[in-house]
Amino acid sequence: MPVTRRAALGALAALPALSAPAVWAQAPVQVTFNYPVAVGGPITRTIDGYCADFERANPGIRVRPVYTGTYQDSITKALTAARGGDAPQIACLLSTDMFTLIDEGVVALWDELPGTDKAWMDGFYPAFMENSRTGGKTWGIPFQRSTIVMYYNKDMFRDAGLNPEVAPRNWAEQVEFAQKLTKRQGDGVSQWGIQIPSSGFPYWLFQALTTQNDVRLMNEAGDRTFFADPKVAEALSYWHDLSARYRVQPSGIVEWGTTPRDFFERKVAMMWTTTGNLTNVRTNAPFPFGVAMLPEGRRRGSPTGGGNLYVFKSASPAQREAAVKFARFLTEPERAAQWGMDTGYVAVSPAAWETEKMKAYVAGFPAAAVARDQLPYSVAELSTHENQRVTKALNDGCRPC
Repeated sequence: MPVTRRAALGALAALPALSAPAVWAQAPVQVTFNYPVAVGGPITRTIDGYCADFERANPGIRVRPVYTGTYQDSITKALTAARGGDAPQIACLLSTDMFTLIDEGVVALWDELPGTDKAWMDGFYPAFMENSRTGGKTWGIPFQRSTIVMYYNKDMFRDAGLNPEVAPRNWAEQVEFAQKLTKRQGDGVSQWGIQIPSSGFPYWLFQALTTQNDVRLMNEAGDRTFFADPKVAEALSYWHDLSARYRVQPSGIVEWGTTPRDFFERKVAMMWTTTGNLTNVRTNAPFPFGVAMLPEGRRRGSPTGGGNLYVFKSASPAQREAAVKFARFLTEPERAAQWGMDTGYVAVSPAAWETEKMKAYVAGFPAAAVARDQLPYSVAELSTHENQRVTKALNDGCRPC
């Protein structure tokens, strides 16, 4: 029987509107993630992989990683973008940038973001939260965190008559070991006992010494420093004496960037640097090496370091929710464990260290747990209001020679 035009239209009108949502489907939430790395390579591939994995698990969200150079470049770019109305929704920036970001009024409180809860935020190591909270409020979430540790060449220890399985335990032993490990040829030195870098992040390396001398450089509120404490001067004198008195460390500026290479090339027997160099050392050291907590002065200790995750206020409600989901994805125990294994940074929660993959990794490579075991002795990295000016003042004044 032929269908009339009126009947056909009536039939169409009676159909439920099932196809409209497919045509007018809600667009994915777009999130920009600023991450501090200058060039491509393994880290960018890892971050790209995390973003892709997250999108597969959350099909309504798209995360665009933007690689922003050094940490200094990254905070400058983030603040410039925020002032121009084009801030990222989430960024990995130094934990010490917390007060700067608060003062600029550009970041949101994690306590007030949708999808957060106290149990999650309390699940990170307390030492890392010291640079993530102030006044009882949480401004940053630990992600790419570190401490300073000692690396040493076991072959050189053995050649010097030292036990290759035992690092110096205190400042006096550090000098004693370094003297035995320093090799002189006429007026020159072919092998230095120790290098504590004094460029790049001199305040950070110096803070390890002040912590070991039982003094904190700032208060929790970030509005007072203690640079004039006599114990700060004592710590600087010890660092200076490694070069000027004991002659076991190069004089002048010891470069942050080239210290690992000096270690690989057997120019130095012991070095202080970030645990974030652990994978680099494991990959490139052509000799057996040890990793140890820093030696104690009046006490043991190191400042923490590295990057936190911050959410920017300009993010829309949907972007804020998506950014929280992404942060929780990055820091869940299995992924945090894998991140630590791949990079050498410290997995940021005790739960990550209880995963089977991390337990197996530590069993086969005990050095991986040294930075974690140092956390109970660690303190917040130097961070204050007007942080760049305050840090520069210390950097300019804390050179050992």
